[in-house]
Amino acid sequence: MGVRGGSGGAAGDLRPTAGVGAGRVHVSPAVFLPLGAHGPLDERGRLVHAEDPAAQLALALAELEATVIAAGLQPHQVVQLRVSATDLPAVLSVLDTLTDRLAEVGATPALSVVGVSALPVDGMLVALDGLALGTPSGSTPPAPGI
Repeated sequence: MGVRGGSGGAAGDLRPTAGVGAGRVHVSPAVFLPLGAHGPLDERGRLVHAEDPAAQLALALAELEATVIAAGLQPHQVVQLRVSATDLPAVLSVLDTLTDRLAEVGATPALSVVGVSALPVDGMLVALDGLALGTPSGSTPPAPGI
């Protein structure tokens, strides 16, 4: 990141820029929300839907959505999502459970599906993690030019 001055703006203009000849960088009250592992667990941490990858995927996504909403963001603000699966073929065969829900909420995250040898709870077939990015509900972004 450069600093505007000299040929990039008026003398003494020290607003940040995003590179040579680029416009100003606007900083808003954005939230970067890391979404740690979310799995198909009940409120007591017990596995739900053993041996059912579609149901496990749906519940893990519901838990992830709840975390996003609790942070003041919306599900469409999930920008990155990783699916970790112990049975990759089984999870890939029901991935539409996830992609259909993402489409319903208008989310278009960078999506990756990876096979893993184990997850934290025996019988867990899937876990989700990712990143949400956005302006929390009720926050006002800065006016242009600030």
